[in-house]
Amino acid sequence: MKIVLAYSGGLDTSVALHWLKERYDAEIIAFCADIGQLESLEAVKERALRTGASKVYMEPLSDRFLKDFALPALQAHARYENKYLVAAPLSRPLIAQRMVEIAHAEGADAVAHGATGKGNDQVRFYTSVTALDPKLKVLAPVIDWELTTRESEIAYAREHGIEVSVTKENPYSIDTNIWGTSIECGELDDISRPPPARAWQLTADPKAAPEQGEQITIGFEGGVPVTLDGEKLGLTELVSRLTTVAALHGVGRTDIVESRIVGFKTRGIYEAPAATVLMAAHEELEAIVLDRETLHHKQSLGLRYAELAYYGYWFSDLRRGLDGFVSSLQPQVTGEITMEFHKGSCTVVSRTSPNSRYSGALATYEAGDSFDHNAGAGFAYVWSLPLTRP
Repeated sequence: MKIVLAYSGGLDTSVALHWLKERYDAEIIAFCADIGQLESLEAVKERALRTGASKVYMEPLSDRFLKDFALPALQAHARYENKYLVAAPLSRPLIAQRMVEIAHAEGADAVAHGATGKGNDQVRFYTSVTALDPKLKVLAPVIDWELTTRESEIAYAREHGIEVSVTKENPYSIDTNIWGTSIECGELDDISRPPPARAWQLTADPKAAPEQGEQITIGFEGGVPVTLDGEKLGLTELVSRLTTVAALHGVGRTDIVESRIVGFKTRGIYEAPAATVLMAAHEELEAIVLDRETLHHKQSLGLRYAELAYYGYWFSDLRRGLDGFVSSLQPQVTGEITMEFHKGSCTVVSRTSPNSRYSGALATYEAGDSFDHNAGAGFAYVWSLPLTRP
């Protein structure tokens, strides 16, 4: 039997690799998507081989991830429950897609993941793989095994000589990619207390950030961010640079209690400096180039788009349909937005676009006002008619 395992090198997948090999007497092919993780992926590859993988696929997928998954979510303004920028959920369909492709290439019988039964990812992997190839078996060792606590997993790892970075002193579950970082577990489960300083992985404490703010100008062409301060950059380089400068100023932190797919609420903290800035800039640009009705309708779809990503419905017809609507608007979304970062805040200070619908002559109350006030009075009369009783 051959099994393709989505392998991150963390506690769950490291233990899962060894457990699957023993339980199914199987050949385990580990797959690790390089999508901008903080840890050394070469070390992750070596750990997989030492733990018993017969082969390791280690692939640079940041470009594909940003272009095919993060960018559509950015253009849709996807925020789950109006807060979370769904960095981790966006990576799951890509990982599932590559697992299915590798399984086909290797003649594997099944794919496996390290998600728990109470987590979101077990749903996301199952739905994504099923949408792509319903004949492939999806194994979830963390659900099936007898290791019921993280402490028992750590003990199992030590017993079998498996190297893991999680300890009682470092209890966090951390998921990173180029779009954002998710941190859960440990002291974070106590929602009455603020996150410990050590839990944050990427961003500066806003209180300790530089006293002097910093401005940066982001240029968009057809809804795609293409320049920083006038310098043309590829999407991956632009996101990487923006992450560095925004993180320095403590921008992009989120601490939320969210509604999980399986029905209960959980607390997570998230860091997404570049995603936070780009979404604020893209929203501001759309605010000046889209007409009112289109803008308001699109705003109502951002929550739904985020839900589809969060729920594991990336490969659904509805998500593709929403993409069609969003992408039809993007040719107008060209221009520059200047943002200022200061101690955790991200503020728009300038907006320009060749497609702007803003007219200073219509908006002003000073000399040069071109609005027909008499027509406005008539408009108000007509607008009120539906509320008038005979």
